[in-house]
Amino acid sequence: MKKFIIFILILAANLIISNPTYAIKIGLLTGVEEVGIGTDIDGRMISVHTNRTVCTTNGLKGYMLVPYGNGIAVKSGGYYYNLGTDALVLRPDKEGYVSTKGRWYRGKLHIKNIGGKLTVINDLPLEDYLKGVVPAEMSPSWEFEALKAQAIAARSYALANMGKQARYGYDLKDNTEDQAYKGASAETKITNRAVEETEGLVLTYDMKIISAYYCASAGGMTNTSAWGSSLPYLHSVFSFDEEIEKKGHGVGMSQHGANNLAKQGYNAYQILQYFYQNVKFAKLNDPV
Repeated sequence: MKKFIIFILILAANLIISNPTYAIKIGLLTGVEEVGIGTDIDGRMISVHTNRTVCTTNGLKGYMLVPYGNGIAVKSGGYYYNLGTDALVLRPDKEGYVSTKGRWYRGKLHIKNIGGKLTVINDLPLEDYLKGVVPAEMSPSWEFEALKAQAIAARSYALANMGKQARYGYDLKDNTEDQAYKGASAETKITNRAVEETEGLVLTYDMKIISAYYCASAGGMTNTSAWGSSLPYLHSVFSFDEEIEKKGHGVGMSQHGANNLAKQGYNAYQILQYFYQNVKFAKLNDPV
């Protein structure tokens, strides 16, 4: 796991935004028989092993990839064109987007033949990843301070859980087993702004980034844990969401509760310090 250098911050008002460049790998598809991919502008598929282009792509044109023995092939018109590699990277030739699962994503796609099935991974900068998480996890129409709290919690969770899904070849899944992530297709101006205004900010306890669990609604009171072990920064507190039926594990920040607190004038930092006790805010330095 990468070493993270952090500065512990006492007052949120004194924060200076940095420019962290952490990368993260998100599993989009695991063990599938075929996958449709594409780029919004001209791009290329590059063999991971030789770093050579094995196929070029035309912008806004779809391509179907399938396992081909131990390798990968393009399926077109009933024919299979062997790409001569079991692992490739899809990227646009210039700044642009890649596509799979009917969505657009920032960064690159890694496609691997593992055991005769395909795994598709989105490799991108952490902050770009968060732009696809915040609107997938919280409605963009909600209070801006709640969206900022969501961005900080999601960033903290991602960094604390880097490598959690390493057995599949990536860091996190794109669903609620980790965090919902819908790529660039889900982005909005307001949620991107929430990510950008909190860039690099994380929650820490005892000088370590915390796994900032959160749920849709705790139904009136949060739980200290849903997995049989307690964490020192998680206490049971009134969740300000008693009007909403409990949804999820009830641990950590209630998203509905965060929105209700924001409506009462709480800022993102106050919301987070309410749901996660005795935590401090920190800012990421460049990775080393």
